[in-house]
Amino acid sequence: MAKVAGEVDAKEPVRIPAGIATAVGSWPGTDAREAATTILGELPDLAHLVELPGRGIGADMLGRVSALLVDLRFDTTTRGYRLAPRPGATSRRARDLLRADLDALEEAWETSGSAGTGRIVKVQATGPLTLAAQVELPGGHRILTDSGAVRDVSESLTEGLAQHVAEVRKRLGAEVVLQLDEPSLTVVLEGSLRGPSILNTVRALPEPEALAVLDAVITAQSAPVLVHSCAEAPALAFLRGSAAAAIGFDMAAIGTRDLDHIGEILDTGKRLVLGLVPTAPPAEPATWRDFAEPGVRLIDRLGFPRKTLAERMVVGPACGLAGAPLEWARTALRVSAEVARAYAEEPESLSFD
Repeated sequence: MAKVAGEVDAKEPVRIPAGIATAVGSWPGTDAREAATTILGELPDLAHLVELPGRGIGADMLGRVSALLVDLRFDTTTRGYRLAPRPGATSRRARDLLRADLDALEEAWETSGSAGTGRIVKVQATGPLTLAAQVELPGGHRILTDSGAVRDVSESLTEGLAQHVAEVRKRLGAEVVLQLDEPSLTVVLEGSLRGPSILNTVRALPEPEALAVLDAVITAQSAPVLVHSCAEAPALAFLRGSAAAAIGFDMAAIGTRDLDHIGEILDTGKRLVLGLVPTAPPAEPATWRDFAEPGVRLIDRLGFPRKTLAERMVVGPACGLAGAPLEWARTALRVSAEVARAYAEEPESLSFD
């Protein structure tokens, strides 16, 4: 496959901004234009290309990758997706949906007056390790079980992502942030994936091998890369050593065991994307202060100055919002923006006693 490094705009990429709000990517419903308009309105500092998995095959996190891979395609099975020897209906549908989403974003971008304003936009894609863990080879085994297939898929993804970022940059005249979603990262490293039957298991991928796969994708991109994981135990120690510019996770999944890793991540200079707002409405009424508190207490406990909230943190929902009621999804974005604003403007005055 052709090398992608240097094939797109070679100028110094934009840094991932801090002290702002964003969202993970997925959204309820099936109307791409309405979704794009909502996201641009609610997330002025870091809007994103919306994913609408409610449309079915080819629109979910894994299916969309079929529209991005170069010279590789997906088909469907009763268990999900697998590599296909030739383009089929699944790949065509994924490409058509992605093109429609890009058209909707471009239209909303122009209508909102965002063109030429220097706004930044985020695009998301399944990361190489989750892709290898969740998509099958033609024979039914996970791609992860074949090191040659992992390499081929990762190279295809690398090239496809570079082209995708370049297209979005050209269409919108905007800088781009690339998010790699790695929800399966922890189970890949732990070796807890099942094969096609209970008698088959998938070996744990050694951390050096996994890091080489992930970093090969990251370092080939012309855009700064955020790696996000909604795993209940995000592999923070592993991600600390990656080439990612930012790391995102669900704050509710963080325990005492993770504090040192978070501090070390901040010491490396990376941004943190804190998933502070739940993807479902809380059982009891809550205000933005309730959602802001865990982030503030985290920084205080780690011993970092409160200004770190403005200089190094991005605020967002815990994970994708596709399964949320539409009203709550909109509320989650507004609350995220309110928390980010408080972090940026008055971190020292925030008190929760």
